[in-house]
Amino acid sequence: MSELLNKSKKKLSLLIVEDSDEDYTTLIRLLRKQGFEYPIYRCIDGDDALDFVFQRGEYSPEIAPRPTLILIDLNMPGTDGREVIEIIKNHQQLKIIPIVVFSTSSNTKDIQ
Repeated sequence: MSELLNKSKKKLSLLIVEDSDEDYTTLIRLLRKQGFEYPIYRCIDGDDALDFVFQRGEYSPEIAPRPTLILIDLNMPGTDGREVIEIIKNHQQLKIIPIVVFSTSSNTKDIQ
């Protein structure tokens, strides 16, 4: 992974959408261990994530650059990960952002 990141000349940034502090900290440790040294932003729920990617409210373009990758938990309070993904993938400019889903759920519907 670190080799791939180092070869990229594009300005990378990552948005992690995770409500659990413990899971977020674990992800950060893993990314840093792999040499990920690009900006990482965090939103703690789906509504916050949508404000971030649409650069609304407190998230001006200077504060909230469009992420080049989104890591998102499926199960969160409020607007959940599934809804966030659907909204992003139905938006002409945002649908090109790759989204990686992670979850502690063992529900087969979530795994699919």
